[in-house]
Amino acid sequence: MAHQGSYRRVLLKISGESFCGPDGYGVEPDALKLIATEIVAATEIGIQLAVVVGGGNIVRGTKLAEAGHIPQSTADYMGMLGTVINGLGLKEMLHTMGKEARLMSAINLTSVAEPFIRARAIRHLEKGRVVILAAGTGNPFFTTDSCAALRGRELDADVVLKATKVDGVYDTDPAKTPNAKRFEEISFRETMERQLKVMDMTAVSLCMEQQLPVVVFDFRVKGNIKRAAMGERIGTIIH
Repeated sequence: MAHQGSYRRVLLKISGESFCGPDGYGVEPDALKLIATEIVAATEIGIQLAVVVGGGNIVRGTKLAEAGHIPQSTADYMGMLGTVINGLGLKEMLHTMGKEARLMSAINLTSVAEPFIRARAIRHLEKGRVVILAAGTGNPFFTTDSCAALRGRELDADVVLKATKVDGVYDTDPAKTPNAKRFEEISFRETMERQLKVMDMTAVSLCMEQQLPVVVFDFRVKGNIKRAAMGERIGTIIH
């Protein structure tokens, strides 16, 4: 039974950087534990939770392709495999904490993950399992943000929760501009017009088209994933 006021089904997007330590690379056990702990706390209120994981801590496809030696398509597939590494780690950490989870991949990796089948993913969610979605959309040239928008709609989620290391959407980069203004809420159209680097434009456009709201928040604050899932006003809501 979901907590009153909370969403029924949530799509949580976690970047690859969330899985690593200060050096920005690899999978750091403490970071993994933090994410899993926050996810378990959020599911205790009775929501159904699907998680899209990024892979930037393992490999950045775009960066590789820009260097000119590897075609963008191949570099993107390498990035997708990076998300599978993160997904496997998260699934095992959740199991260690007593939370049932399933890893589903958009590319065929049956030795380590189930294939993504919409009806099966929904069945897992209805049974109270956390569904971890790896390998993005399974296609090159699409980011894991686009995957979050796509899967969010496919799985009939009420909202996309974008867990980041900043506490919302700002008009300019708060790390570089001390007086950057944070938005409480902002429309998808304004996000695109201002070219705000919240999600890539494909993801923003898809969410706008499908009327799927996005909440951008700092997941490192204890309890924030749960708060966002309960519909509390934290971070920035884009709608």
